[in-house]
Amino acid sequence: MSQYSENLIIGAGPFGLGLAAYLRKRQHDFRVVGHPMEFWKRHMPAGMLLRSGVNWHLDPDGQWTIERFLAGRGESPDLAEPLSRELYLAYTDWFIEQAEIPVQAAYVTQLSRDNDHFRAVLDDGSTVQARQVVIATGFYSYSHIPLTLSDLIPANRIQHTRDAVNMADYQGKRVLIVGGRQSAFEWAALLREAGASRIDLCYRHDTPRFIPSDWSWVETLVDGMVDQPGWFRNLSAEERDAHRANLWTEGRLKLEPWLADRIFRPQVHLHPRTQLTQVTELPDGLRVTLDSGDELAVDEVIAATGYQVDIRRLPFLCDSLLAELAVDTGFPLLDNDFQSNVPGLYFSSFPAGLAFGPFFGFTIGVRAASRIVGVALNRNGAAFR
Repeated sequence: MSQYSENLIIGAGPFGLGLAAYLRKRQHDFRVVGHPMEFWKRHMPAGMLLRSGVNWHLDPDGQWTIERFLAGRGESPDLAEPLSRELYLAYTDWFIEQAEIPVQAAYVTQLSRDNDHFRAVLDDGSTVQARQVVIATGFYSYSHIPLTLSDLIPANRIQHTRDAVNMADYQGKRVLIVGGRQSAFEWAALLREAGASRIDLCYRHDTPRFIPSDWSWVETLVDGMVDQPGWFRNLSAEERDAHRANLWTEGRLKLEPWLADRIFRPQVHLHPRTQLTQVTELPDGLRVTLDSGDELAVDEVIAATGYQVDIRRLPFLCDSLLAELAVDTGFPLLDNDFQSNVPGLYFSSFPAGLAFGPFFGFTIGVRAASRIVGVALNRNGAAFR
């Protein structure tokens, strides 16, 4: 079965849903393909708390906000923070319903281009043809485990945080987490609470401070991009680096204070300024040696080593599209509309970070991206017609 739509959105996470809400409100022709909030449901652990506040809602028109969702439940925004993963998912379900966003629950297995149309093959056997495509698939394809780590540890003993989300699997086990930022400490807290017998965290830097992050300045910058979408790219290299450093300070050099009491427990051991030098597989686990000289007895290793954009890792882009796509250090090169050098092909969310700044790796960027891309789809789609 073949379907047609002016605009195809691939991905039903925050960025895809925000754009869909924008297009739906303006009665534009579009189709969303994906499984709603799947990354959050399947690749983030139950009980996780978010660093974002109630003001990081998804609606570019400011109607279906988290505050309005909470008010309908008779809950106070002040008491809702820090937001839990479960509460946020309840909000996104409500948002989809209120904004009346239709989502086709399927995966795109191949995306190709034929003259002035794109053709998406879906895993349900259908195809979608569209004049314009927005790829808003988020983080999933970009999980990163450094070779220096994967070469040391047997593949059956290590998982990225993306996949290490069922904390019950680690009950009674000795777990080494490699990484020392927010996700590493969050996983450590959840592992301890799920009954892991011992958790060690190994990381190359000093232990971040347990103090609140200040994101207020980010919202102002991102909202301003709606009227000046080229703002970040037009900065000098030094100015762009300064903004990246500021975001790094808030997101990487600080840990949320509500983690501290959950971390400083007898089962959790911190190893700052250390790296793994040797791993030996034993019948009952692993013996891990750190460059500090410490030796650890470990059952499983979790890599809290983040995500790294490499657009070639998107499994559905056909070879001819990849060959045509202009890329820099793994990122697609985008214009001020989030459009790549392939006419009609747009990238939102994390892969937009090179052109628009690292802010778009956070849901704070959803509303601005939705408005910029939504206007461009309407304008450029009219040009196609």
